[in-house]
Amino acid sequence: MDRYSSPPGDQTQEPIFRSDHEEQRPEPRYEPVRPEGGFWSLLKKLFVPLTAIGFLLVKFKGLALLLLKVKFLGTALTMLVSIGAYALLFPWTFAVGIVALIWVHEMGHVLQLKREGIEASAPMFIPFLGAFVAMKQMPKDALAEARVGLAGPILGTLGGLAVLGLYAATGEPVFLGLAYFNFIINLFNLAPLLPLDGGRAVGAMSLVFQVLGLVVMVALIFVAPIMAFVAVLGLPELWNRWKTRKTPEGRAYYDLPLRHRVAVGAVYIGLIVGLGLLTAATFVSNPERVFG
Repeated sequence: MDRYSSPPGDQTQEPIFRSDHEEQRPEPRYEPVRPEGGFWSLLKKLFVPLTAIGFLLVKFKGLALLLLKVKFLGTALTMLVSIGAYALLFPWTFAVGIVALIWVHEMGHVLQLKREGIEASAPMFIPFLGAFVAMKQMPKDALAEARVGLAGPILGTLGGLAVLGLYAATGEPVFLGLAYFNFIINLFNLAPLLPLDGGRAVGAMSLVFQVLGLVVMVALIFVAPIMAFVAVLGLPELWNRWKTRKTPEGRAYYDLPLRHRVAVGAVYIGLIVGLGLLTAATFVSNPERVFG
């Protein structure tokens, strides 16, 4: 018997019949979907390797400190640790690219420190926080400190442009993603608060800008919680500079000709505008395009 139903307009509910050759199919059963990923999944991925690293550092802290004194070994080891950490979140090729671009940024500081005659450590990497170069003495004045601070973002920007050129030549999306990440990192480092590069640059314009930078960073804590960590790191140094600003040494350190203040300000603002435009130009709304 063929299938039929009640005619239009008829409110009587008639059963629907199926032909004898049609099989009765069981009702489908659905299992609730359990979401994967998210914040807790990320914590689980990071907990084991970071705990292992921490245990090894505590267990062999003497050996670790000895190795870190050897500049090449210290840099290489911390780079490998950072690559491993980033590889938990991204493909290993992208992780290598991230660390390489951070190294280019830090080498800008290293090269300028040598030009200023300032002894410093080799770049040391901290997973998910970037890297740092420790100065073993203060620059002679705020202008020299600003040059050291701005050298990192300048060379870092050139590194990002080189990667962007690779994307233009090959069409590989991973290079576009690395360029975007690089421009974001360098732009973030220009925030006007110590110990970031921007905090060292604005000091040459006026110590007041460093204090205003602290206010801005505190206001941004609700948007980016990492700002709280940066503010805590920079507060002791900022407080010490503010206390000593009227001493003879402090006055001499910040006493710069107007032309130097204007020049530092022009480079600083120019970098912010340029990196902002490059960040917007390399933004990828769909991460799958980069990571496949």
